[in-house]
Amino acid sequence: MSEAKGETVVIKKYANRRLYNTQSSSYITLDHLAKMTRDGVDFKVVDAKSGTDITHQILTQIIMDEESASGEQMLPVNFLRQLISMYGNSMQGLVPHYLEASMENFRSNQSKLRQAFEDSLGNNPLAKLAQQNIAMFKAAATAFMPALGDDKPSSHDKEQDDEIAALRAQMAEMQKQLDKLGK
Repeated sequence: MSEAKGETVVIKKYANRRLYNTQSSSYITLDHLAKMTRDGVDFKVVDAKSGTDITHQILTQIIMDEESASGEQMLPVNFLRQLISMYGNSMQGLVPHYLEASMENFRSNQSKLRQAFEDSLGNNPLAKLAQQNIAMFKAAATAFMPALGDDKPSSHDKEQDDEIAALRAQMAEMQKQLDKLGK
């Protein structure tokens, strides 16, 4: 329930390296914490004995596990070198704020780019043509292999006939457009 309310879930880490989710009263793994992070669940990891907040260390451990397990590294070696060189530097205090702001801008731009791409598909005649082709392919596949359809009983022959007629009309229109383009 606290996940839905936006409350912070407390995770206790014991000396035997086990993680205990106090909200669900269950032991969890780093993979569970990674999934919670991806799902936007706010959590805090504390040392069970001392009560010290060790969230930073656990998140860093998750990143290192992801870097080694995925086969693809998100953090380039040059970036890591530059980051390490910033420790002890007079600018060290500014780096966390800069990285946070950069990541926030990246997320914002990512959403804007995705929206722009989706909007451009809606206005792109080739994208509309591709969508029609996909619809045609699905209808043809359903007509020749009814098992691939929506498990509709065969009593809907009239509906399928109408769909096929509409697809034939679309194909004829597309052929006209292709003929125009070929001239």
